[in-house]
Amino acid sequence: MQIRDLPYSDPGDPDVRSGPRFLFWLGRSQLSGQLKSLSWGLLHQCAIAGLPLAVGLAVQAAIDRSGHGLLVAGGLIVALGVLIAVGDTMLHRTAITNWITAAARVQQLLARKTAELGSALTRRVAAGEVVAVSTGDVEKIGWFVEALSRFAAAATALVLICVGLVLYLPTLGVLVAVAMPVLALAVLPLLPRATRRADTQREKAGKATELASDTVAGLRVLRGIGGEELFLGRYRRASQEVRKAAVRSARMWALISAIQVLLPGILLISLVVYGATLARDGRIEVGQLVTVYSAATLMLFPLRHVEEIAMAYSFSRPSAQRAVRVLSLHRSAQPSTIEGMAPTGDLYDPVTGLMAPQGLFTAVVCGDPDEAGRLADRLGGHVQTADDVDDADDETTAKPKPKPQPRPQAPSVLLGGVALDELPLDFARSAVLVQDKDPVLLSGTLRELLDVPSSGLVTAEDALAAAQCGDVLDALAQASPDADGDPMGTRITERGRSLSGGQRQRLALARSLVTDPEALVLDEPTSAVDSHTEARVAAGIKRLRQGRTTVAFASSPLLLDLADRVVLVHEGSVVAVGSHRQLLRGEPRYRAVVTRETENEVAALAAQDPPAETGQADAIEAIEEIEERA
Repeated sequence: MQIRDLPYSDPGDPDVRSGPRFLFWLGRSQLSGQLKSLSWGLLHQCAIAGLPLAVGLAVQAAIDRSGHGLLVAGGLIVALGVLIAVGDTMLHRTAITNWITAAARVQQLLARKTAELGSALTRRVAAGEVVAVSTGDVEKIGWFVEALSRFAAAATALVLICVGLVLYLPTLGVLVAVAMPVLALAVLPLLPRATRRADTQREKAGKATELASDTVAGLRVLRGIGGEELFLGRYRRASQEVRKAAVRSARMWALISAIQVLLPGILLISLVVYGATLARDGRIEVGQLVTVYSAATLMLFPLRHVEEIAMAYSFSRPSAQRAVRVLSLHRSAQPSTIEGMAPTGDLYDPVTGLMAPQGLFTAVVCGDPDEAGRLADRLGGHVQTADDVDDADDETTAKPKPKPQPRPQAPSVLLGGVALDELPLDFARSAVLVQDKDPVLLSGTLRELLDVPSSGLVTAEDALAAAQCGDVLDALAQASPDADGDPMGTRITERGRSLSGGQRQRLALARSLVTDPEALVLDEPTSAVDSHTEARVAAGIKRLRQGRTTVAFASSPLLLDLADRVVLVHEGSVVAVGSHRQLLRGEPRYRAVVTRETENEVAALAAQDPPAETGQADAIEAIEEIEERA
């Protein structure tokens, strides 16, 4: 695989049982690139290892005053120099290719998983976790994959050099062969502590980055309340903690590097003293001593790769573990078994008993906003097991609590009698669309924002009109770069930060209406607009979605009164179904959510005698009259 061939047509099916297994799978998936890098690395290392022999021959030829021997040694040095240059160049080329392609493979896997899970991803894994994995962590993972082949080449070269020295000059070669494993393994006891300090540094750096992101996102509010200095002080403290953790980590890695210099130095000194003694006694020749000393000196270069692979693994293992936590998530525990067109019909949730008849506008009232969000995800086909909830709770812990066995998955939502988790992802997405409570607007022009996969039956103009985006279009028209003031060509900043909350919400609603899915699920679609706009938006949704299945989670009487049917969900089950006015009159729990009554007020009303109930009915009629005027 070459860089020019990226992206992969299929990044593969990763082994997500653990971080080390994922790293092993990643290296095995790039076996061809690893073998290329290993081959060029062996050429480079063996050519370097041959230099001491050529230098020794040259020294001995000079001592013997042999012109032919000196010429042969010079030619050998030139040939080895060419091989070193070629091997080093190609090793660097193939190693960097392995690094980039490994990082690209992980990014593709993450992008595929993000597209599979959709908005449910950030409910199961923190958004900062996903960003950290897709940016810094992929680089560390790629580093380990790249360093693996170079380490294998260096280790092979060390073995070959030691064997060659033992055969060439046993008296000194045995000393080198015995010392090399000691030098390579001397730093292993320090690696766990160095890894822990590096993990602490990354954890503190992540918290500081998250704090900075939150501060930037809420800068307008901070300036309004004069809280800039408060948050600046918090970030300074967090930054100092990162600095201290980085210094502690650097000290440990500096100690490891010092050991890697000290022990080889002791070996070289011992080798020179012992070899000089043997040469003085005439037991070895001077050229042999030069050869062994030069070989031992050059062995320090491949020996450095032992330290590098230890560092690469220490940094990449937690990064791989974080990647595994994301990649191990699934849209559903059931594989897709149905092929063909997306089904049509009623949308039914067997867990809560919620039924959204085909072609009707159904409003759902939940007293718990979190419960409403989970139910909206379920209606979109994002089935979540109890184990997934535990995993989301354990995201910030270094060691997630063990789970003896997975817990069963709840039954899937049915559309026209067909389980959504049995549908291929594309068909499930085209059949049911869920708009989150806090939708995100990507940067780009308004035309690009509304250029989404759709049925083609709803135009952008109709969707914008239904979502009451007139004032948004006027504002964008004034900022339009076109001479005619076309708002569709105006660029929207990242996450729509240049717009108000209500404007962002209405543009996101227009985007959802353009897609025109078989079933549209809206979670609080009018929570950020005023009551007058809310009534018009609700009417626009009902008009544009005529004949289509629409489910809206809301507690606003203005929207609920326009729905064809209203469903009350309490403690995970449907407890009442009817029109808004019917439920307002006959269901105290519904009335408590819609009118914001407290539990004590509901209990007091329920305990009143019939005359008081008559007064209550009059109060309800007064509320309804106010709603109609609004």
